[in-house]
Amino acid sequence: MGHISEAGQGKAGAGAQESVRREASTVNRVRRVLAIQPFRRLWGVTYLCSVADWLALLALAGLVTKFTDNYMAQNFAFAGVVLTNLLPGLLFAPVGGLLADRFDRRKVMIVADLVRFGLLLSIAIVGSPIWLFIANFLVGSAAMMWIPSKDAAVPNLLRRPDQVETANQLGMVMTYGFAVVTGAGFYAILTGIPTTFNLSPNVFGTFGIANAVVVINSLLYLASALIVATRIPELSLRNVHPVPASGAVAKPAEAEEKPSGGIFGMFRDAFRFIRTTPLVRGLLIGMMGAFAAGGAVIGAAKPYSSSLGGGDAAFGLLFVAVFVGAAVGLAGVPKLAQRLPHDRMFGIGIVLAGLALIVVALSPHLAVSLIAVAVVGGCAGAAFLTGVTIIGSQVDDSIRGRINAIYQSMMKIIIFGATATVPLLIGLVQPHKVTVWGNVLTIDGTRPVLLGGGLLAALVGVIAYRQMDSRRTEPILADLRNVIRRRPRRVNGLLIALEGTTATDTAAQAAKLAGWLSAGPRNVVLAADPALDDSRLESLVSGAALSGARAQALAAAAVRADIVERDVRPALDAGSVVVMERFVDSPLAHLSAVAGLDAKELEGLADWATGRLRPDLTVLLDAEPGAEEESADSAQHHWRVQQLLTEMASADPERYVVVDADGTEDEVADRVRIAVQTTLVGMVAGLASRPAVAEAAS
Repeated sequence: MGHISEAGQGKAGAGAQESVRREASTVNRVRRVLAIQPFRRLWGVTYLCSVADWLALLALAGLVTKFTDNYMAQNFAFAGVVLTNLLPGLLFAPVGGLLADRFDRRKVMIVADLVRFGLLLSIAIVGSPIWLFIANFLVGSAAMMWIPSKDAAVPNLLRRPDQVETANQLGMVMTYGFAVVTGAGFYAILTGIPTTFNLSPNVFGTFGIANAVVVINSLLYLASALIVATRIPELSLRNVHPVPASGAVAKPAEAEEKPSGGIFGMFRDAFRFIRTTPLVRGLLIGMMGAFAAGGAVIGAAKPYSSSLGGGDAAFGLLFVAVFVGAAVGLAGVPKLAQRLPHDRMFGIGIVLAGLALIVVALSPHLAVSLIAVAVVGGCAGAAFLTGVTIIGSQVDDSIRGRINAIYQSMMKIIIFGATATVPLLIGLVQPHKVTVWGNVLTIDGTRPVLLGGGLLAALVGVIAYRQMDSRRTEPILADLRNVIRRRPRRVNGLLIALEGTTATDTAAQAAKLAGWLSAGPRNVVLAADPALDDSRLESLVSGAALSGARAQALAAAAVRADIVERDVRPALDAGSVVVMERFVDSPLAHLSAVAGLDAKELEGLADWATGRLRPDLTVLLDAEPGAEEESADSAQHHWRVQQLLTEMASADPERYVVVDADGTEDEVADRVRIAVQTTLVGMVAGLASRPAVAEAAS
C-alpha cells in the first residue's frame, strides 16, 4: 500500500510556540483521559493496589527476618519473598487472562482483592515463616488474576480507542513511579514510629511493628475491593470499542467460525490467534528479545560496573540511567506515535535498544556507558508501552485478557530466566585487563554477554518489524524522516493534488488523471466537486455578508476543512488513491494575490483547516495566460499567482512536479501521467501501468 504524507509543512509558529503547543497538547490529552470518571477511579485503585504491592514486598521481607535469628536465613529472606511473589507470574498468568475473558472482570478483581486481604491478614495471625512464603505465593497468584482483568477492562472505560496509549502511560507512571515512592516512604514512616516515639518493642505484639505493617497492607487490598464493588460498575462492560473489520488484529477467522469450548479450548484459541495473527506474533517475538536483553543487563550490571573501574558508585549511576531513560521513553511514545505507526515503532525501538546495548558492551568509559544505557532504557520503555497499547487498541475484547496475560507472563519468565543465567555465563570467561585511552578496563564475561544480548535484541527486533509492518510498500526511511522533521505520520492512502492558475485546467486534468489511475488495482477517488464547493463558498460569503479579506479566508478554510473531513481523510484511511484539484496551494496563492494577505498566515490557516495534511505529490500546471485573460489586470493576476505557486514548488522540490500546461488537453494529460508515474515509480505500488496511458488516451 502507498501512504499519505501528513507532512506538517506549516512554518508560521516559532520554535518556542511549537514547544508550548505540544506541551499543552500533552496536558490536554492527559486531562481528557482523567476527566473520564470510571477510569479516574480505576487509576486510583491502581495506585492503591500498587502501593500495597510494593509495601507487601518490604513488609514481608521485614517480617520474615523476625521469625529467625539465623544469619544465612535472614540474608535469604528478601530473595525468598521476591521469588515466591514472582513465581505465580511464571505459572499462572495465562489463567488470569482466561478468567478475564470468560467471567465478569469486575467480579474477578473483587475476589482477587479479597483473597489478598485474607491471605496477608492470615500471615500476621499465624506467625509462621513457612506460611508466610506459602501465603505470599498465593497473594502473587491472586495478583495474576487481578492484573489481566484490569488491563483488559481499561479500553472499555475510555471514550475513544486512541486514548488507550495515554491511559496505559498514566497506569505505568502510577505503578512504577508514584506507587514505588509512596510504598517505600510509607514503610519508612511506619517502621520508624517505635524509634521516633520511643515505644516499647512489644507494644505491637510479638513481632513488633513488622506485623502491624502487614495488617495495614492487607487493609489496602480490602479498600480496593470495596471501591471496585461499589464505585466502578463500568468494569463489567464488554466490547465498548469493537475492533473495526479493517483492523489489523480483530479476530482470527477460524476462531469466529468455530470457537472452542472449555478452559483448554480457550487456551487453544489464544495460541491459534497468536499463530495466525502477524501483528501479535511479531509483538511476542519482539518482546522475547527485548526481555532477554533486559535480563542480560540486570544480571550483568554489577560486574559490568566493576569492569569500568567505578565500583558501587558506577552501579548506582547505571541503575539510575536505565530508569531515567525508561521514563523518557514512556513519556515520548505519544508524540512519536503522531509521526510513526505503532507497528513500526515497536520493532524499531527494539532494534535501537539492541544497537545501544552493543555500544554498552564495547564502551571504554563510564560516560559512554551511561548515555548508551539510558538509550537502552528509553527504547525498551517505548517498546513496552507500544506493545501494551497495541494489545489494548487493536486486539478484540473477547481475547484481550489472554493476550495481555501471555505478554505479562513472558516478561517475567524471560527476565527471570535471563537474570539467573547471565551470572553463570559471565563466570565462564576469565577476566583480562586492557588499557584504552589511558583507562584500565577489565574485559570479563559481561562484555560478550551484553554483546550477545544486543545482537539478539537487534535481530529479533528486525524479525518483529517484518512480522508486524502492515505498510511494506512505504519505505521505513520516509517514516524516520517524518520523526526527524517532526512531521505527522503517514496513513494508508496516497494523495495527489493538481494545482494551477485556472480552475478549468485543474478540474479537467484531475478527472483525466483519476480515470487513468483507475486502470490500476487500487481504488481511486476524485475528491469533492469543485463547482459545488465554489458555490458553497460564494453562498457562505454572501449569506453572512463577509466583505473583509480575512473573513473570506476563514470561510474558504471552513469549506476546505469540510472537504478534508468528509471526502479526503475517509478515502485515505481506506487506502485509496485520492486525486484532488486545488487542494491548498492554489487557493492560498489566489487569496494572497487578490487580498494581499500574508502567505505565512494563510499557510498556518490552511494547516489548521486540513489538520496539517499535505499531498504526497503536487502536480503544478504551468500555463501561459489564456484568451480570457487578455486584459492587463487579469494577466497580471495570473502571473502573480503563478509566481507564488512556483515559489512554493521551489521551496519543496521533493513534493512538487511542474508540468508544462500549454497544448491540447490530451497532450497535457499525457505529460501529467508520465510525471506522476516517473515520480512515484518504486515508491508506491498499485499505479496503472504504462500501457494504460495509451489505452486511456485513446
